[in-house]
Amino acid sequence: MTEETTLYQGVGVNPGRVVGTVLRMPPPIAEPPVGEPLPAGTSAEDAATALKAAAAEVQTSLRERAAWAAANGKADAQAVLEATALMATDPMLLKSAVKKLDAGLSAERALWEAAEGVATMLHNLGGYMAERTHDVYDVRARIVAALRGVTAPGIPDSPQPYVLVAEDLAPADTATLDPALVLALVTSGGGPQSHTAIIARSLGLPAVVAAAGVTDVENGTEVYVDGAAGLLRTQPNPGDHEAAALWHERAASLSQFEGPGVLADGTVLPLLANVGNAAQARDAAAAGAEGVGLFRTEFLFLERDSEPSVEEQVEAYYGVFAAFPGKKVVVRTLDAGADKPLPFLTNSEEPNPALGVRGYRTDLTSPGVLERQLSAITTAAGRAQADVWVMAPMISIASEAAMFAKLCREAGLRTPGVMIEVPAAALSARSMLHRVDFASLGTNDLTQYTMAADRQLGPLAELNDPWQPAVLALIAASTAGAAKASAELGSNRPVGVCGEAAANPALAVVLAGLGVNSLSMTARALPAVAAVLATVTLPRAQEIAALALAAESAAEAREVARAELPILDELGL
Repeated sequence: MTEETTLYQGVGVNPGRVVGTVLRMPPPIAEPPVGEPLPAGTSAEDAATALKAAAAEVQTSLRERAAWAAANGKADAQAVLEATALMATDPMLLKSAVKKLDAGLSAERALWEAAEGVATMLHNLGGYMAERTHDVYDVRARIVAALRGVTAPGIPDSPQPYVLVAEDLAPADTATLDPALVLALVTSGGGPQSHTAIIARSLGLPAVVAAAGVTDVENGTEVYVDGAAGLLRTQPNPGDHEAAALWHERAASLSQFEGPGVLADGTVLPLLANVGNAAQARDAAAAGAEGVGLFRTEFLFLERDSEPSVEEQVEAYYGVFAAFPGKKVVVRTLDAGADKPLPFLTNSEEPNPALGVRGYRTDLTSPGVLERQLSAITTAAGRAQADVWVMAPMISIASEAAMFAKLCREAGLRTPGVMIEVPAAALSARSMLHRVDFASLGTNDLTQYTMAADRQLGPLAELNDPWQPAVLALIAASTAGAAKASAELGSNRPVGVCGEAAANPALAVVLAGLGVNSLSMTARALPAVAAVLATVTLPRAQEIAALALAAESAAEAREVARAELPILDELGL
């Protein structure tokens, strides 16, 4: 008797169709018994020494993995691993655990309770700080494993390719996924803009998140995963096998992007790359990116106790600029705060960091850091041949845009711009663009702030979706404001998209129809986005965008757009 097919529906975050066998993340480290005392004959001092040694061992292991990531050009993974490594020896965590040792608890129990306290504090802060709870729990499990002398939780080892199924993945896990072995990634938690989703896209892995109950699927079960439709099905049928084979064949034909990005009627829509360092920039250039639409400069600042010198910054920026001679490179100034706290710049005790001093706002509390960064960008740009544009994150009002433009021009930077990440900026785009030369939509934050939904929470995945008509309406308001400013000034004021939405081929068509002038994404997404855009004219894209705008939900907006784009099913997107 054949087993019954079971369908698990989630949210598709990266396209692809595969058939493979399931391998689940190993079970989490078991919680030590409540009240577990110090072993007989062990002093609190001995336990503290063992605890600190275990924490140092975990930190060393994570830093070794970070070094491997750096050596392999994985800057995002490196940043994640270094952040998690720092958490392993966090003074607050260890001091709290040592106090509990003095009260007679075992090292394992003391650490467990101390980590719970730190995680609860971060969770209550909300927003981006709540994301750090994943780091705390990950580190807790690793340190307890080290104390027990057992293998730490993490990505399972397998000589054969597999579909990885998990409740969710810790940042340190997603950072070292091997796309040569992991066919697809399916989690029961997370959301479409969660860390897990972003890493899956950067690795080109078919991925589904928020698929409730999927962790019930047993190891070794053959399944079909459709990353575009957001589903996992057990007992794949012949049609599933055929779809997976066809996708594999067509994906190979989408392996290259030679540019330029252009619609079917010849309308030019430049396709740019999001990068974090020189290695990523070189990879993006090799992948055919027409420039950089988002250079995340914060990677140079993270996990440091002091501000990097101007000389260090010049070197880092020059490496990116040199990869794109004669082409546009859009630099985002330091986006610190919230999930990216810096000891020398931000206040870790803010009650609501996601709504606090972050991005451009740090110049209000720590003047000088931004000016030194702009000076370093100017120097690096002078040594390279790239067309350097500079934009500030978290701009909310026109006066902030005007002040940033003034700082840029005083530093010798000719093309200042702003990020549109909050509804206020979208609704006042016309006014903003009378002060600066361009704008770029950060759809991750714009969605989160518009829908008041934390992007990490699986239960809120439906809300935290860039297909939400309210988000699309704000994008339309931004481009309309830019068009008015352009007409009034007699000078073009372009609006690009550098958030995750740009990497979705169907949504890229809608964005083109809404009047966006360029799209920036992970380099892996360039071929698929270019292939789909090349099948529609601008008027057709505008028609599809109008349908999505008129929808009553994100699901309906996605469905009506996809129904107008049969190329998506043909390509398995």
